[in-house]
Amino acid sequence: MPGKGQEYHGMGMSSLKLLKYVLFFFNLLFWICGCCILGFGIYLLIHNNFGVLFHNLPSLTLGNVFVIVGSIIMVVAFLGCMGSIKENKCLLMSFFILLLIILLAEVTLAILLFVYEQKLNEYVAKGLTDSIHRYHSDNSTKAAWDSIQSFLQCCGINGTSDWTSGPPASCPSDRKVEGCYAKARLWFHSNFLYIGIITICVCVIEVLGMSFALTLNCQIDKTSQTIGL
Repeated sequence: MPGKGQEYHGMGMSSLKLLKYVLFFFNLLFWICGCCILGFGIYLLIHNNFGVLFHNLPSLTLGNVFVIVGSIIMVVAFLGCMGSIKENKCLLMSFFILLLIILLAEVTLAILLFVYEQKLNEYVAKGLTDSIHRYHSDNSTKAAWDSIQSFLQCCGINGTSDWTSGPPASCPSDRKVEGCYAKARLWFHSNFLYIGIITICVCVIEVLGMSFALTLNCQIDKTSQTIGL
């Protein structure tokens, strides 16, 4: 009959295999999500280059943010996949530390956006005002304004009066049309619930990933000790 040591060893190996494959498939899905985010970011950069509206920080666009976030997720998920399937403690801890850094960065960013919301609004309004003056002299700015006005069915920042030489053809014909700034804020607030749900889900996934990585790391230690007995 098998001894207790063999039983514990068998149970430990079963737990290790289960955790290993759970973490692997978890990170595989995480990696696929990263690919989707990266692809969406590239699509936004190609078709909606709104970054030119902010002359001081042209690289700070939604498309660039998605590209960076998607790339980071893919790298982190790859570390998680390799660490779990190879049972490599170094890769698992690197995966855990990177997820922890990302989680802390997200929390910090959320706090900063909340604290400096007024300054951010002022910066956006100033950037849009400056870009209106470049509408006729810069083709990229013209294309960005035409795109956002057509998409949101808005005109100017606060209304048609922002266009001193007359509203462009991309503005809706309605005289009481809203400004793009108010329309953009309205769109954000109307989708705030969905944005919040997505953000919470991402944070939960990150915490689960960290928990799986730590548990698998501990299980590798326990299995190694059992083998040594």
